[in-house]
Amino acid sequence: MIGRSPPVMNHTKGGLVIFSANSHPSSREISKRIGERLGVELGKVQVYQEDNRETRVQIQESVRGKDVFIIQTVSKDVNTTIMELLIMVYACRTSCARSITGVVPYFPYSKQCKMRKRGSIVSKLLASMMCKAGLTHLITMDLHQKEIQGFFNIPVDNLRASPFLLQYIQEEIPDYRNAVIVAKSPASARRAQSFAERLRLGIAVIHGEAQDAESDLVDGRHSPPTVKIPLLIPKEKPPITVVGDVGGRIAIIVDDIIDDVDSFVAAAQTLKKHGAYKIFVMATHGILSSDAPKLIEESAIDKVVVTNTIPHEHQKLQCIKIQTVDISLILSEAIRRIYNGERLNTHTHTVIT
Repeated sequence: MIGRSPPVMNHTKGGLVIFSANSHPSSREISKRIGERLGVELGKVQVYQEDNRETRVQIQESVRGKDVFIIQTVSKDVNTTIMELLIMVYACRTSCARSITGVVPYFPYSKQCKMRKRGSIVSKLLASMMCKAGLTHLITMDLHQKEIQGFFNIPVDNLRASPFLLQYIQEEIPDYRNAVIVAKSPASARRAQSFAERLRLGIAVIHGEAQDAESDLVDGRHSPPTVKIPLLIPKEKPPITVVGDVGGRIAIIVDDIIDDVDSFVAAAQTLKKHGAYKIFVMATHGILSSDAPKLIEESAIDKVVVTNTIPHEHQKLQCIKIQTVDISLILSEAIRRIYNGERLNTHTHTVIT
């Protein structure tokens, strides 16, 4: 889908080693798929938790002078996942690897990328830890905010899942020409516009939703000044309305992350009231925490389509509406091009944003 010619590895270089972390069986599964696409066997490494919950890593082959790629998906135990990655990176660094690239499809703590009142920018802290451990390059996908790339002092390739989601719409929704792309809030209108333009469809925006904890919380600059200044008028959002025509249409809600599904369920109910007869939700990262599968199953949503950047097999067992799109192709192609020193956007489907 990305390139017309089959992947070709440049074996004249120092050597490619792909390691899979141990956070979840799906991490090893996606690593295996990437290795098969590249014609490379996964490197030998042992990653396990000791009885006291400390993470131990044993690199079981030489990586001296080699280009190492460490694949780590983020499981429910996020902090253990991070420690596994950091220790693996540091182990390869102390074993004299030539370069160490982290392949982290979903960058954890990405929602904590802005200053909150008496809070901190946690994603910047995580970026600093990764760089300090020895990471020389990061491959990730659909960062929650593109500005997160600036937290790193190493190259960051932010891949896009949209070509795969667009392909799903075209191939799996027979009457998609009668669809409208929906942004569940004005903040996600830009992503919806991008989908709509590529599919040549209309767009609708849901406006007046309940207060968004991510965008409306006060930040650290809210401390009272020493002099009197006019106070800001508090925000009041109007009743929920839909800007755009969805009557008798298929509504496709697009976003980057689906975790707490309350806002998606509420959006689906609003779209149903306005005449939409089918409702799809499409997102890159399917975190689907807590009772999200149950809420989706009982909602007006017909299908939720996410990629396999995050393990969600357990959630799929609880909800038959959840479907998965495989993105191992774009990850393997990015690894091949980086290893061979090629550009990432030389073909029809641009790989990075």
